[in-house]
Amino acid sequence: MDQGWRNTPGNLEMNLTGLVERMKAKSYRPQPVRRAYIPKLDGSQRPLGILAVEDRVVQSGIAKILSAIFEADFLEDSYGFRPNRSPHQALGEIDRAIMTKPVNWIVDMDIENFFDSVPHDWLMKSLAVRINDPSLMRLIARFLKSGVMEEGKFEATEIGTPQGGNLSPVLSNIFLHYVLDLWFEKKVKPTFKGYSWYCRFADDFVVCFERREEAEAFGRLLRERLEKFGLRISEKKSRILEFGRAAWRKYEQGGKRPATFDFLGFTHYCDKTRKGAFKLGRKTSSKKLRVKLKAANAWLRSVRNVARLTVWWPVFRAKLRGHYNYFGVSGNMREMQAFYFKTKQMAFKWINRRSQRKSFTLEAFERFLAWNPLPKPRILHNLYAFS
Repeated sequence: MDQGWRNTPGNLEMNLTGLVERMKAKSYRPQPVRRAYIPKLDGSQRPLGILAVEDRVVQSGIAKILSAIFEADFLEDSYGFRPNRSPHQALGEIDRAIMTKPVNWIVDMDIENFFDSVPHDWLMKSLAVRINDPSLMRLIARFLKSGVMEEGKFEATEIGTPQGGNLSPVLSNIFLHYVLDLWFEKKVKPTFKGYSWYCRFADDFVVCFERREEAEAFGRLLRERLEKFGLRISEKKSRILEFGRAAWRKYEQGGKRPATFDFLGFTHYCDKTRKGAFKLGRKTSSKKLRVKLKAANAWLRSVRNVARLTVWWPVFRAKLRGHYNYFGVSGNMREMQAFYFKTKQMAFKWINRRSQRKSFTLEAFERFLAWNPLPKPRILHNLYAFS
């Protein structure tokens, strides 16, 4: 059961002192992660881990230690959950590769249920490459084996990383550094004659190739590599597609429109400049846009009768700014404008459902917006890299 920490200086100091003493005595035991579920668009549910407060504190400390140890080893093409790195940097590098290198094929593959499938033995072996402190290794192993509590029933965890805290992303980065990053850079890439490049953010990765036969060969090698470590490819979400300047030229000459691929919430497609030259197009993926609109609608419905409009309106504005901060990339203005107009319509609808009598006419709502405007979409990240 959670220790029930309270946000007062005396209680925090006492709880931290007790936690430190138990860790020194090696009597500290992580509590089972409480599991909840959130619905996904396809009707399935995504598991969500809820940690006890003291476990979250300990995980934060371990994550900082592991990051300090392994950061020097991580490769340049890994961008997820690392200091001074962001998804937009990964997107920019993909743009650079496709625009300036001979990229003709994309390997777009997903690892099925990665965070729930990481084998503990291989993960501990990855950690042991750089860590020889038995106390730290023992503590990490306890988190891996802490189990899950769901509807009052305890479930042991034999595989997977502890969800809900910031330890899981760091552990996964270390594991994939050895399983994928180094393997591709040291073993696979040198065997190819044509251009190849690999980019990973957490468990999501894209690999670019010049030659079709090498892209297909990598797909086979990747399946074998993941099977060795108890993982497998999600066949429904994985494919090898023709993409890039040559594919776009074929389409311009009357061929089939090039396929698209999704990465980090964006759909990447073959586009052209105003002068008719090739460029990499990028827009909010339709799946991600639906998720964001659904979340905005649910939030507006939940707050309309809980707080006054003047209280929740600034929060709503902040949520829009957060959306633009991530999705405000070159070429994505149309999708951001769609998000702006649809969320504005939702706000008007839910404001008028606070009671049986409508609160606003459309004209009154527009007058309110004139004095309390919603932030407009704008491009914050220029990712174009023209050759």
